Amino acid sequence: MVAETVSQIGTSGIEELAGAIRGRILTPGDIEYEDARTVRNGLIDRRPGMIVRCRGAADVVDAVNFARNHNLLVSIRGGGHNVAGSAVNDGGIVIDLSEMRGVSVDPVKKTVRAQGGATWGDVDRETQLFGLATPGGVVSTTGVGGLSLHGGWGWLRRKYGYCVDNLVSAEIVTADGQVRTASDTENADLYWAIRGAGSNFGVVTSFEFQLHPVGPLVALAATAYAIEDGARVLPAFREYMESAPDEVSGAALFWGIPSDEHFPAELHGKTVCIIAAVHCGEPAEGEPVIAPLRELAEPALDLSGQMPYAMLQSAFDPFFPKGWFYYWKSLYLNDLSAESMEEIIQLAMAKPTPNALMALWHLKGGAASQVAPDATAFGRRDRPYLLSLDTTWTDQADTDRCIAWTRNAWSSMQRFGPGGIYLNFAGFGEEKGALVRSSYGDNYDRLVELKTMYDPGNLFRMNNNIKPMELAAAAD
Repeated sequence: MVAETVSQIGTSGIEELAGAIRGRILTPGDIEYEDARTVRNGLIDRRPGMIVRCRGAADVVDAVNFARNHNLLVSIRGGGHNVAGSAVNDGGIVIDLSEMRGVSVDPVKKTVRAQGGATWGDVDRETQLFGLATPGGVVSTTGVGGLSLHGGWGWLRRKYGYCVDNLVSAEIVTADGQVRTASDTENADLYWAIRGAGSNFGVVTSFEFQLHPVGPLVALAATAYAIEDGARVLPAFREYMESAPDEVSGAALFWGIPSDEHFPAELHGKTVCIIAAVHCGEPAEGEPVIAPLRELAEPALDLSGQMPYAMLQSAFDPFFPKGWFYYWKSLYLNDLSAESMEEIIQLAMAKPTPNALMALWHLKGGAASQVAPDATAFGRRDRPYLLSLDTTWTDQADTDRCIAWTRNAWSSMQRFGPGGIYLNFAGFGEEKGALVRSSYGDNYDRLVELKTMYDPGNLFRMNNNIKPMELAAAAD
């Protein structure tokens, strides 16, 4: 069935919805519309027919029912960080949660509840009042929902797992307009599905996460080495992480030093290999543990030391601003062989812009690896590394060149991995069904069954889409 557009609906229907909700409806011509339709990625230029700025779950229910009854294309907007731009569409409806950012901490139970529009900065600010945190992302302006529903990880992953591993419960509005609680004891099948494939199953209006003692200070290793020393530094990083305690989560970042006053002018624009690691225990104990990562070669720049956890979480914010251009792709690696390391270094030297970031995430061991692959819908837990090609540029004239470089680099690295992708870094999802199948692996068939149960009409399809059975069969 072909979706309608908002322009095909009479004004009386839109006015009826506007009168029912506590939030606001924005349509083309409204003063706030142009800003509301933009997302983080400057490549995304879409014009939804209406944007429903919800104030609570009841508004979300009305918006979902309206979209289903009128067969509208639906996007869900939380933080608007998704590089593929799935938070907006052309002609349809955006269910906008950006005004639902409440965060409440229970320091006794060590849990936090965040509304669907909250960002990780919102969560960290409240939880750090009590010296607590839950695994989140590494850019504070990222939406909690978008990151968490497809896995989610950051600097706490080896000690405390991924976002999905710490999700205690969620309140979700499903395609039939029902508000459901998903947890171990309520709608357990839905709880399983949203922990990895959540955007396919509804609008999550609130998340409840388990908290852990972290901060207020953590120990950070952040040492930049000349790219010419990469062949020495990268194997040493690999060897260090093989025996690192679970308190340490690390990554190798290939980046151009920003032209920023906080960095030495002679390094501006130079590609470096930054070995970054966080010890999330007592910082005085953590500093000597991560100290070897500061001595892998002669540093070009060293920003290591003790840092407030909340500050660490926002350190990358200035370098991924709204309105720049982004195309991010990823793939898992079977290991970190000499051949793969050589290829990574060569790609880093050929990055299309200084702003482009290549991130080699170490995933082996720790809490996340101890979760069975079928315990959550996010099944890929068996590979030691993920390579993320976070291509970023500021001049739109560079778009074709940057996307082509990223796709070529991604293709050239495929021989080192098992297939599949981290769905938060999926480019524009060009591979469609094949990408989704390979990413969920053995969990895919169960997800199709649950999608058929909870969203048989595929209302929620502006995502890396899992089609219900009937539509999947028609596509095949």
